Amino acid sequence: MTTTATTRGADGARPLRSPFAVSSWGVVAAAVVVAALSLLPLLFVAGTAAQIGWEQSAALIFRPRVGELLTNTVLLVVITVPLCAVLGVGGAWLVERTSLAGAGAWGAVLAMPLAIPAFVNSYAWVSAIPSLAGLGSGVLLATLSYFPLVYLPVRAALARLDPGLEQAAASLGRGPVRVFFGTVLPQLRLALLGGALLVGLHLLSEYGAFALIRFDTFTTAIMDQYRSTFNGAAGSMLSGVLMLLCFALLLFEGRARGRARYARIGSGTAAPPRRIRLRVWQVPAQLALLALGIAALGVPAVVIGGWLAHGGAAVWEASELASTLLQTLGLALGGGLVTVVAAFPLSWLAVRHPGPLSRVLERTNYITSSMPGIVLALALVTVSLFFVPAVYQTTALLLIAYALLFLPRALVPLQAGIAQAPEALEEAAQALGRSPLRAFVGVTLRLVAPATAAALAMVFLAVAGELTATLLLSPIGVQTLATRFWSLSSEIDFAGAAPYATLLILLSAPMTYLLFRQSTRASTATAAPADALESKAESS
Repeated sequence: MTTTATTRGADGARPLRSPFAVSSWGVVAAAVVVAALSLLPLLFVAGTAAQIGWEQSAALIFRPRVGELLTNTVLLVVITVPLCAVLGVGGAWLVERTSLAGAGAWGAVLAMPLAIPAFVNSYAWVSAIPSLAGLGSGVLLATLSYFPLVYLPVRAALARLDPGLEQAAASLGRGPVRVFFGTVLPQLRLALLGGALLVGLHLLSEYGAFALIRFDTFTTAIMDQYRSTFNGAAGSMLSGVLMLLCFALLLFEGRARGRARYARIGSGTAAPPRRIRLRVWQVPAQLALLALGIAALGVPAVVIGGWLAHGGAAVWEASELASTLLQTLGLALGGGLVTVVAAFPLSWLAVRHPGPLSRVLERTNYITSSMPGIVLALALVTVSLFFVPAVYQTTALLLIAYALLFLPRALVPLQAGIAQAPEALEEAAQALGRSPLRAFVGVTLRLVAPATAAALAMVFLAVAGELTATLLLSPIGVQTLATRFWSLSSEIDFAGAAPYATLLILLSAPMTYLLFRQSTRASTATAAPADALESKAESS
């Protein structure tokens, strides 16, 4: 693999090189190590199948129960992902490209549901409507919880698009609808498909939200197998089917994404994008956003507030509240940093050096994220006990589990950021006399910094609300807000669980706000370095 650019410097003699030209194999090695660790659950499932034999494996897979779970899971993904895509793209377009009244406030409202974990959302809705159950309820709760995963990257991509392209299309006589579908939407493909992939993977691995409404998916069935009958073979075979679903999802996303590049040089048109006047559609748009905000934020806020009022001051006197909060904060920050560091070489290879190797390394990590946390946890327990017993039930093993589970949350924003950081800017900096490393740090890394912050925030949110792997892998005496909340809510102590839900939301809110700010500042993050380099080039 070569990373040497063909462009020459200002003197016409010195070739411009990437800072990875010397250490490219080190980047590949780091990506291979991460991918190899991601294969542990797959090897665990394959090892179980080999141990019990083909006949028993087939008997566990080809049975009516698996058909029922397959139907439920596929329908959940097929219905929920398009709904999240419509809500995410529609909300981003209304905020960024129309005369929507209160667009700034609505932009924040559409991002805030990300601060409420799906199982907390389910807890609130079940408290309000105890009869919730089945596919329809699962689609409702999943859509309300996960549509921001599409909204945020799409809004960031919209903010970075050159409005001149839309103005040129409009000058050719195209109306707003044709401009959107013909000019804007194709440029949002990377962000849209990345967000939709995250939604699909979350649907495949979500447990708590669906368990509370008694909706059976592969994940809830796997958890039931391990918790009630300790039937590792049956659970592993179900995990194998779940991995096949993930393969199908990844194949579809890869085909749809293609190899298009979305980087641009310069700040584009200086004028802000021309906003479309909603006119008679202003009131329907406001009502639709109001209904969405009430369903995604209002219901959880009212229900949790009601349980807090019912429990009174006594629910805040639990001795473990403070220590649980601090432990959650430390694990979320640590897990976020480890995951972002692990995701960077994979993202770099996928965008700057696309090919069979980079695609295999990248997609290997998505397989693990689609599996229930308990399957990954059991694989790590088995490996650690046999090969590295010193790391069993340590914080290090738990952080590794978080990184393997939530790599896609970091990969998607990092890849989008790297894809929109033009290599030509780095080459221009080298032409002006900067070393490859200084050019990379001063230009490319600066352009990718907002995406890195977004990746860290997304992983922080995921770790703070992670449930199943934490229950199995956390060291003795360590508990998080999510595990404590789940313990109390499982005991039908909804009032006692309310403070932990409240603290979990408050802890997640700053990171959600960071993601929101990232989406609003995306355009200026690209324009400033580009303008600075152009000015320096002119002065030279």
